[in-house]
Amino acid sequence: MTDGLHQPSLRRLWPLWTVLVVVVLLLGCGLPTLLLFGVVREADGRPTIDRIEASATDDPATAVARRLGDRMAAQLQRQSAALLGGDRAGFLTVADPAAHADLRRRFGALRALQVTVWRAEPSGLPTPVLGKPGEWRLPVRFQYCFAVRDCRPSPVLIGTRWRENGDQPRLLALEESKSAETGTRPWEISELVVATGRRTIVATTPALRGKLPGLLAQAEAAAKVADGYVAAGSPPDRYRIFYAGRAEWRSWYGGGRPQWTGGYAVTVGGGHHEVVLNADGLASGAADDLLRHELTHAASLPERGYPGKSTWWLVEGLAEYAGADGQPVDRYEGMAEVRRLVRGGWDGRLDGVTPADNAPAERVGASYGVGYLAVRHLVDRYGPQRVLTFFKGVVHERRTLDVAAEQAFGEQWSTLHDECVAYVRAAAG
Repeated sequence: MTDGLHQPSLRRLWPLWTVLVVVVLLLGCGLPTLLLFGVVREADGRPTIDRIEASATDDPATAVARRLGDRMAAQLQRQSAALLGGDRAGFLTVADPAAHADLRRRFGALRALQVTVWRAEPSGLPTPVLGKPGEWRLPVRFQYCFAVRDCRPSPVLIGTRWRENGDQPRLLALEESKSAETGTRPWEISELVVATGRRTIVATTPALRGKLPGLLAQAEAAAKVADGYVAAGSPPDRYRIFYAGRAEWRSWYGGGRPQWTGGYAVTVGGGHHEVVLNADGLASGAADDLLRHELTHAASLPERGYPGKSTWWLVEGLAEYAGADGQPVDRYEGMAEVRRLVRGGWDGRLDGVTPADNAPAERVGASYGVGYLAVRHLVDRYGPQRVLTFFKGVVHERRTLDVAAEQAFGEQWSTLHDECVAYVRAAAG
């Protein structure tokens, strides 16, 4: 290195960043009526229809929109049943031929992901597209499950465009969700190949197909570790993992991650977190602790995310502890970075250790290392279950650190904080 600094390992060059967002479910508030129409598969494979109708006295324009919305809902019902039944021709038949290429790709990706629940629920009434007579736009709330039938579905709001066509309006396009909270999901925009194990689903692009067997084996091993870090409720029914090439990293879930990001977990609703790994520059041997880290986020975090930057050290420290998987402290990859931070005048505050988005890789590695060491000290002293109780109190129940520490450890947090910091300093030498 020309600057004379220690060269961080690949693991530290690509630390782990978790995106925790809550999907906002828009349900057409304030509209005079709402029609919800969806399809799920029962255990015997038969589709059933979810339908909720509310009516009111309509003006002529609203009455027209309502009738058209009913017909669109019926088309969505047919399309949903076709998707769940593996009928690609039926999935396409409701759409204009110009939309078929996109729909074929979506159908293939969703089937590869083993979609088991697919509900299409129109959100409000259709509205005309300005300047295009006969065309309409309808927001639709899709809900989905992968691989298991009894999961809580994950929702996504997607705009749809239609053309009037008598009793059977034609679907012109499914827009990308582009949610400000979550971003576009991989199956909306990419062709996917998928491997499924007992606890995980791993998906990537055809160009990276050769990575799937190894990734699945690593993911299944990581899932066994992550299952031990459930702070509340049950382990995820399946851990959902997407392995992104360079282009996909910039587009899946909105892209735009800090340069130091090697992976992240994003909450998509229904109690699910979907994990993304950055394939660019990530050696296969570096994926094990990355997967343990990110799947631990999926197992330990609440659907609505964590309280804020002041608890970042705890959230990331627990995931780093799981990622280290019992290795000795002196073998932790970020120790050199922690040492430089401590010797460089660190103020000794855990709540201020969160790295900035534009922080250099060395500073990021040090931040993760401080979180790891603090959590390591708590586990060594009190055991993993009491630490998970503390984590649940802070992250899930939004209790103050003082209250959570008293309940979990019977100690004042100010005392424990100072002990954690002393441990960090001692470990850094």
